[in-house]
Amino acid sequence: MTRDLRLAIRSRAELGVQLLFYVIVVTLFPLAVGAEPALLRALGPGVLWVAALLASLLSLPRIFATDFADGSLEQIALSTQPLPALISGKIAAHWISTGLPLALASPLLGAQFGLTSDEGWLLALGLLMGTPTLSLLGAIGAALTLGLRAGGGLLALLILPLYVPILIFGAGSIDAVRAGLGAGPQLSLLAAALLAALVGAPLAAAAAVRIALD
Repeated sequence: MTRDLRLAIRSRAELGVQLLFYVIVVTLFPLAVGAEPALLRALGPGVLWVAALLASLLSLPRIFATDFADGSLEQIALSTQPLPALISGKIAAHWISTGLPLALASPLLGAQFGLTSDEGWLLALGLLMGTPTLSLLGAIGAALTLGLRAGGGLLALLILPLYVPILIFGAGSIDAVRAGLGAGPQLSLLAAALLAALVGAPLAAAAAVRIALD
């Protein structure tokens, strides 16, 4: 994980692309639909979550692509350390460099949509729980499409259906609070999805990497 974080820090321009994409999409949306406060407040959670999902999707190929291109991934697979554990480190580095900044920026961006401070922090909490799951699930798709032509398009087709429940639960937590129901069930489902992905995704991604290297 430390090695991947160092590489990510060195390519600061690439890191900034995802955050800039997130900021631009969220900022342009109010300009497109108008400045009606009630409409913006209703659409805000969904827009912020969709933008975060797309920004995460944009960065998925780089989890394995660079190491695959220069042969490092094969050396990683031949290491005496368990491959799922090494892949878990790569996924963690991906989330720290992409998902974490998106979650931290979300309360400020949510103010454009009239979200209250409590709703902004709930949005950030949901993204802190949901974006690791996006990285974990995305790693499976990134491993499955290694070395394929037009792999980015295939990756989106494979992963987007898996992202839909995370999107629904995350955006729905704020709607539930507004309806007076509390966000506990939605946050619990996000936590359950994260735990399931933590167990299964590294194993599935490791199997896909071995297939790609054979």
